[in-house]
Amino acid sequence: MLGGSTAVHAARPDRTAVATPSVPAAARPAPALILGTVPPGMQYLYGSGEAAAISVQAWRAIADHVAARVRNRPVDGVVLDEGSTLAAPRFVSCAGKPLAAVFDVDETVLLNAGFEGDDAMHPGRPYDAARWRAYEASGGATVLPVPGAADALAAIRAMGVTVVFNTNRSAGNAAFTEAAIGHAGVGPARHGETLYLSGDDATGARKDARRAAIARRFCVVAMAGDQLGDFSDLFNANASGQPFAGRRAATLGAPVARLWGAGWFVLPNPVYGTALKGGMDEVFPVAGRWTPAP
Repeated sequence: MLGGSTAVHAARPDRTAVATPSVPAAARPAPALILGTVPPGMQYLYGSGEAAAISVQAWRAIADHVAARVRNRPVDGVVLDEGSTLAAPRFVSCAGKPLAAVFDVDETVLLNAGFEGDDAMHPGRPYDAARWRAYEASGGATVLPVPGAADALAAIRAMGVTVVFNTNRSAGNAAFTEAAIGHAGVGPARHGETLYLSGDDATGARKDARRAAIARRFCVVAMAGDQLGDFSDLFNANASGQPFAGRRAATLGAPVARLWGAGWFVLPNPVYGTALKGGMDEVFPVAGRWTPAP
């Protein structure tokens, strides 16, 4: 969490905890979070008009993109085919399949306001997977729809396109996740049909196997999520060892860059996940720094 443990950012089941390199001693330390204050990332995502506007903007673009694909059916979908690389992507064929759009759940269609609010009230507390599983099972009444999601998903379904959710929430809590999605007004979702969960296969938090299973059934014309792993596990394949800049560079390479906003859509999440890493020298290289004149 922002404002929480400084060594490892809190993870969700859709995410992998990411060790953050230590900040050089000379760097200015972040101010301590005071009980009763809200971490900046949470202020932004759960409270700001700016985040709401970005989300509505993204969901409108998603619906418009799906509508265009309904009018002009593609030959291939947007799920990477087996054996693809980010440098040389190939996509699963759409031949003979009905259209679908695939979405992550947490902080993509649902805002977990109850869980994050509890975190904000307990600064410094590390992420606890058991506490998250308890929230999956009992916190469904505290979720909110991501702004723009309900209208966009209703429009997509009205086009005759199947909405599928692919999330790392637990298969053991499938019924509760179905209910949470319904409570937020972004459903329906049915496990095994339009809801894919961690535990459905043996690959754990990785999503490619589930994406492949979905793509065998459907022509997937759009995907959206708040983490790069919501599009391909290849972004996280070497997360423990690749240079910090490599993951960002992978999103900007020509074969992948053309997909952003044209089949792959990212929602904002400055609160948790694989994006929140990097030491001072990595995020702000020495060569590009500025200091005011004495």
